Amino acid sequence: MDLKTDLKKEFEIVFDSRDSIRYFLAPGRVNLIGEHIDYNGGYVFPCALNFGTYGLVRKRDDNKIRMYSKNFKELGIIEFHLEELIYKKDHNWANYPKGVIKIFKDNGFNVDKGLDIFFYGNIPNGAGLSSSASIEMVTAVILKEVFNLEVDMVDMVKMAQRAENEFIGVNCGIMDQFAIGMGKEDNAILLDCNTLDYEYAPVSLKDHVIVIANTNKKRGLADSKYNERRMECEKGLFQLKEKLSIDNLCDLNVEQFEENKLLIVNEVNRKRAKHAVYENERTKKAVKALNNNNVHEFGKLMNESHTSLRDDYEVTGCELDTLVELAWREEGVIGSRMTGAGFGGCTVSIVEKNRVNEFITNVANAYMKEIGYEADFYVATIGHGAREI
Repeated sequence: MDLKTDLKKEFEIVFDSRDSIRYFLAPGRVNLIGEHIDYNGGYVFPCALNFGTYGLVRKRDDNKIRMYSKNFKELGIIEFHLEELIYKKDHNWANYPKGVIKIFKDNGFNVDKGLDIFFYGNIPNGAGLSSSASIEMVTAVILKEVFNLEVDMVDMVKMAQRAENEFIGVNCGIMDQFAIGMGKEDNAILLDCNTLDYEYAPVSLKDHVIVIANTNKKRGLADSKYNERRMECEKGLFQLKEKLSIDNLCDLNVEQFEENKLLIVNEVNRKRAKHAVYENERTKKAVKALNNNNVHEFGKLMNESHTSLRDDYEVTGCELDTLVELAWREEGVIGSRMTGAGFGGCTVSIVEKNRVNEFITNVANAYMKEIGYEADFYVATIGHGAREI
């Protein structure tokens, strides 16, 4: 049996209904390069993956919303009304889709009936592949299609980001929602997070593949440290603006930053700003390298990105550094780096196709030996963005 059929049967059991069930999917995403600069007005280079969050939905006749996640079966059905779209700690994961519904309604969209929604995600939770943005975007597409709303994908992306910022209280940039909403098969997206100008860039790796490795470390620190890093960048920007006419750190190129970096008095804030400026330059160079079919240059820039995230931004940690350093030692690996918020989560590596099995075996064994528990590996395909299926 296929996944769609299995999920439909489970929906029927959970909600005791067989009527008019519709299916939606929002992928996970991986950022190939350009980390922690989306909120600094820089370029990022993410792509959508071929797995993500499924949403099965049935429209109700009343104003009751009932949500169930196969990933959190122990929490059962979480229920609320359209009139009570407030954050509740005990609603756990359901606060993410609930926040999206609230932002849609706040923006004047006519969500006037309740829904039964069954979610299932095959993105590992807490892995840094954006399970939160994925459930937000699958909810946005559900609302658009079920209620026939006149709204384009970029506006849905912005509303999903607002839901995470305002409803959940995580000060995320827009990259995750954008990559998940606007993803295109076999392409990554060069996105200017300042203007939302974007272009698709074909990712033609030919004899290489993308391998994602999950540290399986729970990212308890990530959200608080994320907000802390963002504040450190803002402090650096504030001091640079005393002399320079800029809106974001990434308005500077490397030369301009080096000339003015001592305006940032605090050494830690200076390191954070340095990462943002240099990572932005690396991202632009990396896309150019891919467009010139220079996958080895792309890999070199990935390695430099990880070093900067480790030393200047300090968001890696023992598990991520171990996975990356083990990857760097393997034959056939042309680049490896952490991806996502950091402090656990995943690495992304570009590996020769004919060495993938050897790579996974060697890195898995060495990681287990050094860290004491297993890493998981996924050979990733670049897929489409959020949609009805």
